[in-house]
Amino acid sequence: MKVAITGKGGVGKTTLSSTLARLYADEGRTVLAADVDPDANLGLALGLSQEEVDEIVPISKMRTLVEERTGATAANKFFKLNPYVADIPDTFSKDINGVKLLVMGTVDVGGSGCVCPEHVMLKSILSALTYRKNDVVIMDMEAGLEHLGRGTAMNMEQFIVVIEPGARSVQTYRNVKRLASDLGVKRVRVVANKVRDEKDEEFVRNNIPAEDLLGMIHYNLEIMDADRQGKSPYDFSPSAIEEIRKIKAVLDQE
Repeated sequence: MKVAITGKGGVGKTTLSSTLARLYADEGRTVLAADVDPDANLGLALGLSQEEVDEIVPISKMRTLVEERTGATAANKFFKLNPYVADIPDTFSKDINGVKLLVMGTVDVGGSGCVCPEHVMLKSILSALTYRKNDVVIMDMEAGLEHLGRGTAMNMEQFIVVIEPGARSVQTYRNVKRLASDLGVKRVRVVANKVRDEKDEEFVRNNIPAEDLLGMIHYNLEIMDADRQGKSPYDFSPSAIEEIRKIKAVLDQE
């Protein structure tokens, strides 16, 4: 399974990404979770301490590695557009609770469309992840739609859009679905998070086609407590885990 989890900022992408990753890891699957969000916090959600997270150097900041693989240096402005990266996920990932965490980082260059060595490197690694035939690959994407314009996750099997019960989140889902077709991603599914009551449930069902709706996660104070303490929601909220387990069961049937 190869999924990219996306949506607006603050909707719960990382909660879903981390919990799915740990559920699959508990089954003995090989799971690689890629944190593609510039505001990287997937490590905390998987169970790392803040100190351990602070020690991680994102791939985009490994200047020597980028130079070695792309051939780009201060003196050489020409670089490879298809660097060898197949070994990077295993070599540079960090193991936590059975999950291999790969922190990608971002490119601190004005203009998202730049073709720079770091961007080429990151895109090549994310593309390589999709060829790990028997592995579960979960990408925790940055908020918004910009990554779709860059084609970062163009080879994924499907996108999961995390929404809240509101018109703006629904619009994000519709935009993702439209852009995903341009990338050749045929499946765009939805998980509704922070659902409070029957009115929220009705709103979601009235605005999301049944075939696209994977499930709902109800508003949960335990998840907020986990976040406040910098802990994994997997270790704090049995009720949320059970709801996400049901979402996973739907994914597993496909």
